[in-house]
Amino acid sequence: MSVSDHRSDNRSETGERAERTFAALPPARGRGFAQTWWGLAWLKALEDTALDGQQLKKGRRHAREGAVGAVSVRPGRITAVVRNRDGSGQRSDVLLQELSEEEWDRFLDMAVDRAGHIAALLDREMPPHLVEDAAAAGVELLPGIGDLEPECTCEAAWDHCPHTAALCYQVARLLDEDPFVLLLMRGRGERRLLDELQLRSVKQAQGQPESQSQEAGRAAMGIGIGVRADEAFAARDILPPLPAPPPVPDEPGTPPALDTETAPAPGIDAAALEFLAADAAARAYRLLSEALSPGHEQRPLEPELTPDQDAVRLAATAAPGLDPGPAAVSKRLAEGTGRHPAQLDLAVRAWRYGGAAALSVLEEERTPEPEALARAGTRLAEAWEASDRPQLRASGPGRWTVVGAQAQLRLGQDGRWWPYRKERGQWAPAGPADHDPAAALAEALADALGQMG
Repeated sequence: MSVSDHRSDNRSETGERAERTFAALPPARGRGFAQTWWGLAWLKALEDTALDGQQLKKGRRHAREGAVGAVSVRPGRITAVVRNRDGSGQRSDVLLQELSEEEWDRFLDMAVDRAGHIAALLDREMPPHLVEDAAAAGVELLPGIGDLEPECTCEAAWDHCPHTAALCYQVARLLDEDPFVLLLMRGRGERRLLDELQLRSVKQAQGQPESQSQEAGRAAMGIGIGVRADEAFAARDILPPLPAPPPVPDEPGTPPALDTETAPAPGIDAAALEFLAADAAARAYRLLSEALSPGHEQRPLEPELTPDQDAVRLAATAAPGLDPGPAAVSKRLAEGTGRHPAQLDLAVRAWRYGGAAALSVLEEERTPEPEALARAGTRLAEAWEASDRPQLRASGPGRWTVVGAQAQLRLGQDGRWWPYRKERGQWAPAGPADHDPAAALAEALADALGQMG
């Protein structure tokens, strides 16, 4: 059951203050206290800054056993009753300094200046990079040394007792479900924060050119940010006209650097994520360029790739100089798709000649229409004198192999012919496709002879 299922119906948020109460959670046996980036980051901050590791261990055991009662979260303070093993309870509070008005101003300015952050926050999401960008603006969201001040009726002499430590571990589970809990502890409830972001976005737009002002106004009203398409379309007559498309940038954007001081979650490969982010930026750039080019409406949409096809595409587009490099990418993708490295190499070669269409010709067999084979036979007969004509034999549906030569023709689903040659006992793509089977066969023969030479 998720944390949100335990949330009290008595949630309130009025004026400057806000409070949320979460019902007691079941024991956390057999699982970690945190699964998401925010929960793990909270635990890391707690464990890195605590002065007494033994008290933390006792608190973790209390929390794991389900000893923490309902948790009240409000600006500057979290509160719960934590039960001892004998059934008695201790009221435990942990205080966290609220951000000052100046710090909130810097935080809101930072969020509004970064389109990705304001879009995510208005869509009620908290991107992990918010922590680093806020820190760059002089605002620390996660607690540092001495920031978590414990108070408990057990009257522990100093630092965390097992009860306040248990409460802190329980907060990690709350952050798993709703990272906005952290901002509430720092002084802003979700509703107030979103209202201030919207207002600040509109004010900022008033000093911009008209097209940018309209765009910012839409962002502030939520249009285009987590809004259903039919609702946005229904509001088209009451909104200003959309601005002209922006110019296409000179190159793809730079993806975020993940080599930070904050350790990634277990099992996360930062270099692999950076590679995927760079690939996503390059694809988005290409799609944007195509969408804004003349005549794009007449072009067919790209087919959706299967995970296996996309793995081959990634291996084919891995660029030298990146970390991880092509060899590391190919090794990982070969393992992930169950291919032998040599099989992936052939698939990559096919992809570079013709994308998904070429890959299907390499790995799949299709029975062609008899008319297509008859037309191809006629064309091949026309292209060579009888005495010079290569002798062909059928090697499968839509596949003709040249007798006495390491060359082959394959017919694709779209009616084009693909040249192949034999390498180390395997048929390998030898060039791009051609609608003329004679031209594709000449390519296959020339390539095979070149390999022999």
